[in-house]
Amino acid sequence: MRIVSLLPSATEIVHTLGLGDQLVGVTFECDEPPSARTSATVVVGGLDTTTMTPGEVDAAVRGRVAAGQDLYTLHTDALRGLDPDLVLTQDLCRVCALPGDRVADALAHLGSTADVLTLDPHTLADVLATITAVGERTGVAGRAAEVVDGLRARLERVRLAVAGRPRPRVLVVEWVDPPFGAGHWVPDMVTAAGGEPVGGRPGQRSVPTTWTAMAALEPDVVLVAPCGYGLDGAAEQARAVVDALPGVPVWAVDGDGLVVRPGPRLVDGVEAVAAVLHPAAVPARPTRVRRVAP
Repeated sequence: MRIVSLLPSATEIVHTLGLGDQLVGVTFECDEPPSARTSATVVVGGLDTTTMTPGEVDAAVRGRVAAGQDLYTLHTDALRGLDPDLVLTQDLCRVCALPGDRVADALAHLGSTADVLTLDPHTLADVLATITAVGERTGVAGRAAEVVDGLRARLERVRLAVAGRPRPRVLVVEWVDPPFGAGHWVPDMVTAAGGEPVGGRPGQRSVPTTWTAMAALEPDVVLVAPCGYGLDGAAEQARAVVDALPGVPVWAVDGDGLVVRPGPRLVDGVEAVAAVLHPAAVPARPTRVRRVAP
């Protein structure tokens, strides 16, 4: 099977299922595993935000959306040459990846008969279900079941470890200018890690808010996990959170690696957050997180 993945989390799922050698096309953001972007053709490009501040990124995104412009570019000629059997896409967030209708239009234009699987998880349970769906569509349902069972077993170990302990109020900041509280599956992750999520909308899109509103939530812990950033970028953005919410413990989190991409590594994120919230119960030192203040 010739597989094209148009979102990073799907690329991770394909490799987790042992199908990396069947992956022929990816996006410029598909960097996990690191070999993904070099072993497959890059068929989607996008806005270069490497030199922009968070506020500039937000303004650029809002400007393009208001003008009806796409944030991502599908290289149709590259897609034509790949002749895929299966295309993995999404409609969850047009800021995070190419929307599915653009993919369907391109395939129709090419006369392609490729199967299209749209992955739109909204909760942590949905994320696990997408792994099952990819496994079934690619003929490795048994392997997918083993992967999902393993991830559920890890979540159960965390649940048992934190059971009966006080649950700190946890605010996850997904963006800092303007501030966004994380939604979708992120509140589920906090709950699974033994915290009480505040400021997010479980199963729903994250929306902009204000620092005053965030302070009124009286969080015990703030996790800064910006979309599109690793640990160093999160730590840099966390400075704005420290200034806006003084006196509250603030941790920077590798957003792309642990929180915002709906793939298998979200369970790594639950384990890391549990170690931050309950170090006595989950003693393993959390990786890809860093305490910023106080």
